[in-house]
Amino acid sequence: MDAIPDHNGRPHPVSAGHLASASRSLSVTTDEPLTLRIESVAELGERMRANIRTAVRMPDHVLDTVLATVLAGGHLLVEDHPGVGKTQLARSLARSLDGRFARVQATVDLLPADIVGASVWRADTASFEFRPGPIFANVVLVDELNRATPKTQSGLLEAMEERQVTVDGTSRPIPAPFMVIATQNPSAGYDGTYSLPPAQLDRFLARISLGYPTVDQEMALLRDGPDPSTEPVSTPAELLAAQEATAGVHTSDALLRYVVELLTATRAHPLAEVGASPRSGLLLLAAARAHAALEGRVFAVPDDVQKVATTVLTHRIQPASAAPAQAQEEVVLDAVAKVRAR
Repeated sequence: MDAIPDHNGRPHPVSAGHLASASRSLSVTTDEPLTLRIESVAELGERMRANIRTAVRMPDHVLDTVLATVLAGGHLLVEDHPGVGKTQLARSLARSLDGRFARVQATVDLLPADIVGASVWRADTASFEFRPGPIFANVVLVDELNRATPKTQSGLLEAMEERQVTVDGTSRPIPAPFMVIATQNPSAGYDGTYSLPPAQLDRFLARISLGYPTVDQEMALLRDGPDPSTEPVSTPAELLAAQEATAGVHTSDALLRYVVELLTATRAHPLAEVGASPRSGLLLLAAARAHAALEGRVFAVPDDVQKVATTVLTHRIQPASAAPAQAQEEVVLDAVAKVRAR
């Protein structure tokens, strides 16, 4: 446990938090656990940033959100049109971590067992044998998640929240680190899609849109093509150590109050039927810690919260029935503008 001085100069212990505890409870194949300082976490972030940029063209602030989600141990929802680099992002992220990558194409006939696995009868041993599904990977891409039926979508809930799956009454842990990157098509103009329920959306730490590249970026893509040979710049063990160090970034009581007041402002907004949940606050704080760690700081400040608030909170707001199309984002932006950090 590290210690940093408080405002009176006295040492203040910093706990690694529940995210690090969850990470330690999962099995990782290492001889001995690594320990990283925040400076090393920031260096890891820079290596991953440079590596992903060779394969995917995206705005800097979007890449910052991706890296913060990784360091916070969260899951990422990418809402965008086909062909803008969503799959390439997931692949390059898995290569950067030297981890196992799995891809699931969601369709209306996809079953939960196609994702988590199933028990198969073996005649030679006269017993059932569990065959793990693609969810047992470090980075799992679920393409077009909203094309899967609600039953299949719900099959991801336990894995995303508990980092385990239960089949035939037996719970099996998913190897750490573990991250789900799910994509969904915009609802307008796409038939055969099922909207993600609030409980499913709430499991994703952040929602982003890659958008179209700039003219120069698209010309470079046409000239060079995506780089398929992205090299590893980290290991799963190093990422777990980085996640634990990130979870130990200090957050003062004043910052915690600021987060609570932001959540309260979204709940009281006239355009919101349902505001941000308490889980939203936990994930918002985790993302703020990750943003601070990427900048090499051992403490988080209100600016970190503000930088990640839109991508973390927007998809959790349930707008009022007569609210305009961009009401969710407006609720969050209004809360950030009106609530003062003390």
